[in-house]
Amino acid sequence: MGKRPNFLVIVADDLGFSDLGAFGGEIATPNLDALARRGLRFTDFHTAPACSPTRAMLLTGTDHHIAGLGTLDEVASHSQRGRPGYEGYLNDRVVTVTELLREAGYRTLMTGKWHLGMTLETSPHARGFERSFALLPGAANHYASSPKAGTGFPRQENLYTEDDHFIEPAADFYTSDGFTDRMIDYLAEPRGDDAPFFAWLAFSAPHWPLQAPDDLIAKYRDRYVAGPDALRAARLKSLIALGLCPPDVVPHPVVARSKPWDEMTDDERAVSARTMEVYAAMVERIDWNVGRLIAHLESTGELDDTVILFLSDNGAEGALIEAVPVFGPYLMQFIDQHYDNSLDNIGRPNSYVWYGPRWAQAATAPSRLYKTHTAEGGIRVVAFLTSPHLARQGGISGVFATAMDVAPTLLELAGVSPPEGAWAGRPVEPIRGRSLAPYLRAEVEAVHGEDVATGWELFGRCAVRRGSWKALLLPPPDGPGVWQLYDLAADPGETHDLAEVEPDRLAGLVADWNAYVEETGVLIFNLTT
Repeated sequence: MGKRPNFLVIVADDLGFSDLGAFGGEIATPNLDALARRGLRFTDFHTAPACSPTRAMLLTGTDHHIAGLGTLDEVASHSQRGRPGYEGYLNDRVVTVTELLREAGYRTLMTGKWHLGMTLETSPHARGFERSFALLPGAANHYASSPKAGTGFPRQENLYTEDDHFIEPAADFYTSDGFTDRMIDYLAEPRGDDAPFFAWLAFSAPHWPLQAPDDLIAKYRDRYVAGPDALRAARLKSLIALGLCPPDVVPHPVVARSKPWDEMTDDERAVSARTMEVYAAMVERIDWNVGRLIAHLESTGELDDTVILFLSDNGAEGALIEAVPVFGPYLMQFIDQHYDNSLDNIGRPNSYVWYGPRWAQAATAPSRLYKTHTAEGGIRVVAFLTSPHLARQGGISGVFATAMDVAPTLLELAGVSPPEGAWAGRPVEPIRGRSLAPYLRAEVEAVHGEDVATGWELFGRCAVRRGSWKALLLPPPDGPGVWQLYDLAADPGETHDLAEVEPDRLAGLVADWNAYVEETGVLIFNLTT
């Protein structure tokens, strides 16, 4: 490149692997599809199982248990809260890629969901962003005109910041539109130099509550009347046709404690289908906004010099929120009092719904389970990287990569060296991820060698991977509560446990897991202590 590249990182919240057209979906996403097909689509890109841990990994290049988000702060147990690595915000043991790029002369811009700290002292402004318009918590209504509820509780104050102060969004605010508007405004602000930019656009859609403009919801009316199993089968067929999934793949069976489609009443099916219609509308609205942003970069002549990374922060959200013991019963009571979830009103500002585990597994197939799980459905995500100046473009990649690889990749492409042991007068942890840049330039054929082990943990759900071999521990009811062993190269659906056949290999992976715990400070979740 003639100058240092710009970077645009776009993060969708709870987007499923096959929701985009370029990844096998039926939702209208022409702008993202065009970018994905021009770029490099990943089929083995991994995050943490949930939102704030992934965001910590993306921005720091290290494990979330080190960076301060060892678990979701909203549900941290007494034995975890406040301990090193579980501060609930990005701690001082890490330096962000934003801080390093800003120090190197980049403009650093952020709009969207933060979920890495709820105070001004832990907001984007405090972690290297020159301009920022941020939703601080993990979830909130998408419309400013919604009833006053945020993060599942009846409060709406101090949710949004701009730079170093709290603000209230405009009355006509809708998250996907408002975040994109502000990013375009920031990019258009005049400057006296031609500094490159790092732009972080973090949509809070399509995270629940599912809310979208009426006209978009209407486009999907009756699209999902056949139910989630039919959608799952159609998505799998498309994934295979696109070369994103092996033709002989054995998908993991759906795991859900909600009613199957054929046991629902007509009214229950109508409500369930409507939630999926709203979800699809939210995804299309993300795409429309990405199109607006790309058009702006084209108009300013900056698009060709911009490396674009798009990804979801975890697998599709499949929780039955009403069954979550931490806040489910309280949330349901509040929704009953303040929202209208009648069929014709679902998706509007004064409705509050989610779509549940069966629709989620239509999007994660052939993988097992969904968000919050260390099975592949929770950590394998939709991702693509687009830049006309990198060699590997216009194709599909099965290379294993993780969210921790993003920061070192951006730093290498920008010509910035990560700190060695200290930054700004304080000690900082080293980056654990590996740069994708040599792979993107077609200089190497892999990012992580066969000898590299990668671990995951959230809520006591554990996994470790070396090469294509993965050990997985899921407590009941989602798993047997003992280590299982899978060869993902032959069994991406995690359907055939090889623990008894390959005991030595499993023992080696469990040793890798124990080393991971020692290195990162994992504290296993225990809600009662």
